[in-house]
Amino acid sequence: MSLPEIDNHFLSERNIPHDVVLDAGMVCVILLGWALPEGLNVPQTDVLIRLAAGYPDVAPDMWWCDPGVQRLDGVAIPATQVIEPHLGQTWQRWSRHFTQGQWKSGIDGLESYLTLIRAEFLLAAKGRAA
Repeated sequence: MSLPEIDNHFLSERNIPHDVVLDAGMVCVILLGWALPEGLNVPQTDVLIRLAAGYPDVAPDMWWCDPGVQRLDGVAIPATQVIEPHLGQTWQRWSRHFTQGQWKSGIDGLESYLTLIRAEFLLAAKGRAA
């Protein structure tokens, strides 16, 4: 299993620094130094996206950050308290899920997933996540 060409093209065209690694039957995309909005404890983080067999027909589920992301005011960001080991390091899990029918097979891919991730980071920075 590898990353679909449309996703490779999107990442290259947008000059998004990333690595692609196979791990436990999943394609892992690591977005390196992902810029975060003001209001969070770090200006950037690596973002891990784990793509299950069947992607892009099967939607991605959750993403992980290293270093972990917190609000500057200390208020907890909902559904980010779990720390998990992946790829030999620990990651903060952002538990976010699509509703039934929200992910469109044949249409959605990393571009639309990164739009969701950006939006969630903005909501977290403003105190309205999850």
